[in-house]
Amino acid sequence: QVQLVESGGGLVQPGGSLRLSCAVSGSIFSIKDMGWYRQAPGKERELVAGITKGGRSNYTDSVKGRFTISRDNARNTVYLQMNSLKPEDTAVYYCNADISISTAIYSHRPYWGQGTQVTVAS
Repeated sequence: QVQLVESGGGLVQPGGSLRLSCAVSGSIFSIKDMGWYRQAPGKERELVAGITKGGRSNYTDSVKGRFTISRDNARNTVYLQMNSLKPEDTAVYYCNADISISTAIYSHRPYWGQGTQVTVAS
């Protein structure tokens, strides 16, 4: 019942920008950490950016200064603003959220979006 729906991916030229969105829906008690991962062809999935419930964020070195992660807790949505995109940013981007679905079962578990393709090419 809990779903993470991503949007905003697509094709963009080097130096361009995209903004990814991920909305969490369903029966939710609370959300802790949220983040964005990506997986490029032939490579393992890596953490791109993460953000805590309180808004503290971290980034992988390759995107620092170019990407910004943010969240709207009222809308259960996390965003990834991607600027100055490079061809090496090309990957499938996955939204992740640690979610508890019940006050009786407070422990959080990870949920994943279906992934959205980001292609950076001339």
